[in-house]
Amino acid sequence: MLDVIMNDILGTPAILVGLFAFVGLLIQKKSTSTVLSGTLKTVMGFVILGAGASVLIGSLNHFSKMFDHAFHIQGVIPNNEAIVAAAQTSFGTSTAMIMVFGMIMNILFARFTPFKYIFLTGHHTLFMACLIAASLSVGRMSGTPLIIVGSIILGLCMVVFPAILQPTVRQITGSDDFAVGHFGSVGYYVSAKIGKLFGNKAKSTEDIKVPKSLGFLRDTSVAVSLTMSLCFIIVALFAGSSYIETQLSGGSNFIVFAIIQAITFAAGVYIILAGVRMLISEIVPAFKGIADKLVPNTKPALDCPTIFPFAPNAVIIGFLFSFVAGLVSMFILPLIGLKVIVPGLVPHFFTGAAAGVFGNATGGRRGAMVGAFANGLIISFIPAILLIFMGDIGYEGTTFGDSDFGIVGIIIINILKLFGTV
Repeated sequence: MLDVIMNDILGTPAILVGLFAFVGLLIQKKSTSTVLSGTLKTVMGFVILGAGASVLIGSLNHFSKMFDHAFHIQGVIPNNEAIVAAAQTSFGTSTAMIMVFGMIMNILFARFTPFKYIFLTGHHTLFMACLIAASLSVGRMSGTPLIIVGSIILGLCMVVFPAILQPTVRQITGSDDFAVGHFGSVGYYVSAKIGKLFGNKAKSTEDIKVPKSLGFLRDTSVAVSLTMSLCFIIVALFAGSSYIETQLSGGSNFIVFAIIQAITFAAGVYIILAGVRMLISEIVPAFKGIADKLVPNTKPALDCPTIFPFAPNAVIIGFLFSFVAGLVSMFILPLIGLKVIVPGLVPHFFTGAAAGVFGNATGGRRGAMVGAFANGLIISFIPAILLIFMGDIGYEGTTFGDSDFGIVGIIIINILKLFGTV
């Protein structure tokens, strides 16, 4: 019975997180139907996330092979969902437990420190928990110490990062009602500082008109499909029809194969996001209900799109300039001995757009442009550096995409190196 509890129940992340949702709903005295529905949807969300990651990883593998053959360079597309899903086999239990106890630590830090923030971007909580579990394991930490230390680190991240952004968030929103809880904070912070240095906030991006023809960029699924189709087709042309049709596509036309793989990538992202939305829609209310009873006078730290309506033009400008920085970085990285980071649309869209909004708040149009470009450099170079350390645990093909993951991972591993554990 103990073996079943430890390995089959607590050792299955989906069930472990489902149990957390179950307990949270019971504490709030929800109806039987609500408890049952919330628990099952939480578990199902984890399962869907894994299924979507399998689809996405299959597409990424084809892209990597084409890229390697075409340019003789190993290209990596940072993708949080893919690496978290891939790491579940080795770190699933520790990830789930760090996530659960990290959320509890978030409540304690908000209750007993000046950082009054409750981090409600649940999928980033999951991603950071996985990053912390993997980083600590590289330092040969395991078992209960890993869970305790990891939970404390995660709890700190969930209050400190929103706190450093809050002064600029107040400028963006004109209020102090909510915070930004998204682990691209270092990029946003740098964007705001650089925007203030080089720009003029009196000349806002919102004083210019954006063509309606760019409206498709607001639909992530369409934008991912189109952008990845362009990337796949370009790489396919360099790889050549002979290689693709004999080695990868089973005889299908190489351009058709490239387009299908690009859309498959987009479909994988869509499935993963659907799973994450289902997971978070159930576990966050359970967590928030508990937090509200225990920690008064706190601010909710919400996902980065919550600030997009305050500067829609900066959203588009930020994405474009961040993506351009990613393209520039792709050619610089191999010159300094790092692996090529192929700019992915998802991290550049969300973090680039948010960086544009932050840069605009402090430096107007130039601030949005320069700040978002800086963000693009950060989410290209930091993942490339993190990839060196992540290679130690066997995930060389992908890495985390947003700035805070790389910063936290690099800091953890280097601190452990000082103690001789790595």
